Amino acid sequence: MKLVPRYTDIAENFAIEDFPASVASPQLLLWNESLAKQFNINVAADLRASTFSGNEKQAIPAVALGYSGHQFGHFSPRLGDGRAHLLGAINDDKNQLWDIQLKGSGATPYSRGGDGRCALGPAIREYVMSEAMHALGVKTTRCLAVVGSGETVYRNPPQAGAIVTRVATSHIRVGSFQYLATQGDVEGLKNLADLAIERHYPEITDTGSQRYLAFLGAVIKNQVKLIVSWMRVGFIHGVMNTDNTLVSGETIDYGPCAMMNSFDFDTVFSSIDKQGRYAFGNQPNMANWNCARLAESLIPLIHDDDEQAVSLMTPHINSFAEQFNTEFTVMWAKKLGLVGIDENDTKLVAELLTLLKVHELDYTNTFDALTESLKQEALIPEALAQWACKWQSRVDGNSYTVMRKANPRVIPRNHIIESIITDYSEMGSSALLSDFLKVLSNPYNEVNKLVDFQTPPKSDQGYRTFCGT
Repeated sequence: MKLVPRYTDIAENFAIEDFPASVASPQLLLWNESLAKQFNINVAADLRASTFSGNEKQAIPAVALGYSGHQFGHFSPRLGDGRAHLLGAINDDKNQLWDIQLKGSGATPYSRGGDGRCALGPAIREYVMSEAMHALGVKTTRCLAVVGSGETVYRNPPQAGAIVTRVATSHIRVGSFQYLATQGDVEGLKNLADLAIERHYPEITDTGSQRYLAFLGAVIKNQVKLIVSWMRVGFIHGVMNTDNTLVSGETIDYGPCAMMNSFDFDTVFSSIDKQGRYAFGNQPNMANWNCARLAESLIPLIHDDDEQAVSLMTPHINSFAEQFNTEFTVMWAKKLGLVGIDENDTKLVAELLTLLKVHELDYTNTFDALTESLKQEALIPEALAQWACKWQSRVDGNSYTVMRKANPRVIPRNHIIESIITDYSEMGSSALLSDFLKVLSNPYNEVNKLVDFQTPPKSDQGYRTFCGT
């Protein structure tokens, strides 16, 4: 596994060299074979646990990255990788560079007194959720491995520890730019922006301030697409802070995330989101807000005069709402297989969503039923019968194919993930996981044992997800 260094030349103390802490008794719990093949990782099976626990020291030092973050609206100027070590980057089979990072690998200079460890439950959740999101067609970081540490992580209650190997096209966050902007490091900001453009937006060939305005516009466009993808499948991130917003437009941090069962824009599962800041329906506004924080950080690269810089960037920030509304409308048209986009379709969608909420209908299963109703009779929920008469006048022979690509048949249900986590906590493995991952890998089609994973829980009342730190 040949790794190359990352980020050490951006700015002083942006990437601090640090080694993962060894663990007592590493045990490989999950291994992503298809991802390993994509990266041509040929670590021997008997060395995987020690390598991806941090026990095997690499030829080059790992680094902990610095970043700031607005956490639930409150700014923390110095966060950084408090429990993660970036080993370096590796080329995949298409010559794309990917960061490889150990999460839960011990304290770093950014730990602020924390233990730098990860509990087993959040590690399993991240593996399952990121693989499911990838199969659902949502841009996401991926998991290569989960290794049990053989140690206890002292949370409430104490839990078994684990290390996640996470891969991403980069770990450049909105908070990364905030970190350098807070320090007044204009050269560092430029270096970071140029690297982000090189990695993610090589089509940007502008120079001067136009280069960084184009970068801001590209990030906004990708954030719009990401949030629309989340809402298409019913994903609720739970902790959309600026330090969890990648400029690549990939989903990162599956701590307090969850999937929506019964439809409601106000759905919140995160135990730390007391005010519903990151509720399902608030995610577009929060993404827009995060992009505005990126714009603030880029001011020194846009113009020497702050007011002039803000004036130049404002149209980009203001364009978020229009771009989102366009993408959102197209998304609903695909989920419903609508022929074109009629002026009355907004009313049609609004009426459907009201019925879904009033009758507490399952989001995923309802759209699956509507899709399949184009081929089979009597699948439409009774509560939607009258509405369906209007909807059916707006579909045609191509609608089934369009809807089938937009509406998953299965999602990573929260209660099933909890059962898998319980299995691992009690037995160190889960017979349920293998079948679940097979079904999740093909979420839009009829597959073996699909029906076993389609039933929602009897109630979401009281269900909460946790950050894990």
